[in-house]
Amino acid sequence: MSNDELRPVYHPAGHDSELRTAMQDLRTGRWVSMRNLLTATSDWALWTQRTQVLAAVAAGSDAVQAWRREEPRSLAATVMHCRVVVERALRAHREGHRRTQELWHEAWEACRVAGHQAPEDPVPWVCLLALAQLDEKQQMDEHRTAPPGPMLFPGPWGLLAEADKRDPFNREAYHRMLQFVYARRSGGHLSEAVNFVQWAASSAPSGSPLHALPLYVRVERYRREHGQEKALDLHWVTEDAARDAQRALHSWFNQVAPAGRSLLDLNYLSHALWGALQFPDAAPVFEALGPYYTTLPWAYRTDSPGDAGLAEEVFLRARGRCLAAARGAGP
Repeated sequence: MSNDELRPVYHPAGHDSELRTAMQDLRTGRWVSMRNLLTATSDWALWTQRTQVLAAVAAGSDAVQAWRREEPRSLAATVMHCRVVVERALRAHREGHRRTQELWHEAWEACRVAGHQAPEDPVPWVCLLALAQLDEKQQMDEHRTAPPGPMLFPGPWGLLAEADKRDPFNREAYHRMLQFVYARRSGGHLSEAVNFVQWAASSAPSGSPLHALPLYVRVERYRREHGQEKALDLHWVTEDAARDAQRALHSWFNQVAPAGRSLLDLNYLSHALWGALQFPDAAPVFEALGPYYTTLPWAYRTDSPGDAGLAEEVFLRARGRCLAAARGAGP
């Protein structure tokens, strides 16, 4: 069966088979595989990604708590505890839970403890950035510091700087900052988001996933403007849209090893190139995805964004069109 005939599957671990194994064990309450995986992870970018994915699973269990009881001096366990309580606070906030404030305070304290005990680790600072979106009115001083450049907004720039100090241009840190922009009650305008991602991408080195950041804001604008409801959809074929897609392709995708590519970034890039009618350029990105995909951003091209089946159908049509174009198989 050819690649364009395969039904895509979603798995947060993507091509990371070791992470997938650790997640499977974690779902049954076993934490040793997680401990061993994190012990073997020396790259900060991969460490950040793996701890984030593991925390999404661990947040529904007491596996990390059990690990901490067994190995109270483990820095990895301390950082994972920070991850888990932050994940729980964010979920409570999304669901409007009455304990949100309490969980937020607990998570903030856990981040401070982890940052003190693991001073070289960017994750505690990334987690503090994640919590910043809960402070919608920017009441905390650390969430309204002066920006580092013109056209930017007051925000948690000190937290971003701390993450940058430990892992320059950390992907999740900048995505958390973008989420903070969307959550601001005093602003949250897309113009602020555009200014931020253009600033971030312009300063990022070759191969950095931050070159894909502008694609996320373009999708968010499409979602807010209900673009899928318009009879004539020119959102994706404008000169700016095509330029953003090409920059992400050449400055990120073509410059980084396959293992360093985020599954979500690959979906946003393939979606952007397909939307800009750059079908042959999108084909290698679809090939890099292999059997995997994510429902976003494809779901936003449907009338029912909550229907994963419709998102999959859009993905399949896009992939088939682009792979056919790369083979010279006609329109």
